[in-house]
Amino acid sequence: MQKAFIILAMLALLAACSKMDDYRDKYMSNGSIVYPGKMDSVRAFSGKSRAQIWGLFTSDPKITKFKVFWNSRQDSTEVAVVRTTGVDTASVIIPSLPEGLMSFEVRTYDAHGNISIPVTATANIYGELYQSALSNRAIANAEMQDDGAALITWADVSSDAGTVSMRIKYTDSNGAARDTVFASVLTDMKSRLPNFKKGAVISYQTAYLPNATAIDTFYTAYETHPVKADVTSLYLQNTGPFLRATYDGGRWGTLAAPWVTTANVVNHSGYGGYASETWLNAGGFLVMESGWSGTANIVNGKISQTTTLPAGNYIFQTALYTEALDPVYIVAAAGSSLPDVSGLGNALGYGTFPASRYVSANVEFRFTLDKEEEVTLGFVATMTSGNQYWRVGSVKLIKN
Repeated sequence: MQKAFIILAMLALLAACSKMDDYRDKYMSNGSIVYPGKMDSVRAFSGKSRAQIWGLFTSDPKITKFKVFWNSRQDSTEVAVVRTTGVDTASVIIPSLPEGLMSFEVRTYDAHGNISIPVTATANIYGELYQSALSNRAIANAEMQDDGAALITWADVSSDAGTVSMRIKYTDSNGAARDTVFASVLTDMKSRLPNFKKGAVISYQTAYLPNATAIDTFYTAYETHPVKADVTSLYLQNTGPFLRATYDGGRWGTLAAPWVTTANVVNHSGYGGYASETWLNAGGFLVMESGWSGTANIVNGKISQTTTLPAGNYIFQTALYTEALDPVYIVAAAGSSLPDVSGLGNALGYGTFPASRYVSANVEFRFTLDKEEEVTLGFVATMTSGNQYWRVGSVKLIKN
């Protein structure tokens, strides 16, 4: 009985050895497992809903393909390889990936189906979530220069913001469309747009790289930004020193077009609204005066001109001297006329002269137009409290 058991055990051992020999013949060469050379220097580069897998083949000329696995090996792609005698580069784009951190496994194969040990790499995949968080680089200031260029001063950005460049579209002073790209500088960055069309806006977008090695650039939507410019000469006329239409040969006159002066301001024997003030040696002035030498009081006196302005933000400015006792207003109103003092609340905007007398000052106010429309700009005053006088040396319209 014992001999029979020993014989059976020896037969089982021989069968097992035969199976091991079969496994060795199939998977081993010269007594060892065959692993094709793995891909070297494997990297995964981020992209927009995709990734690039990149690596090198530095040895093993027998490699015929490689596979990339992801999504817990549920998805894969296969790439054929034709080896040369030198170092070969491997690269494949993996598309249609979800946003987030993704891990990739790379294995090589030879013609006999032998498989290399795995190499892994990870990459962040970017998509709509990242895109939705992007905004255009902020502009700290945009303003016309004396040489006709627009100077754009950019807000500083951090090194990890990923800002690559800003693309600006604009119209030059000849009406030609311009399109230019400025590489981003982190701090103290300024960009010049030569021969910029006064009163125009820029349209710009910002390019971003999610990280330094990303294969895709993301772009913000275009948005417009105003360029601060003195647009007085585009929309107003006779803005100072002021020209006269009539003159009494001494001090008083009436303002030349397009200024319109109400009759109650023309209170110096048929003249008024204009004064030469020759002792100032500064040209003509826009003026109201009442009280002295029996000059009639002025109630809702107005000096104005009407123009058509495009949509935008504006600043209306004046340089003045005042000896007024009653309030004097610089005003912008929609339509073809200025409101009375009591109706200033309906104006687009207004400013008030200084309350102190014998004062020189610059006064300004802002107003906004949502669409192109007719606008009247000028001055409104009621002067009934004694001897009063004020003069304006110039007016200016700024589009901001």
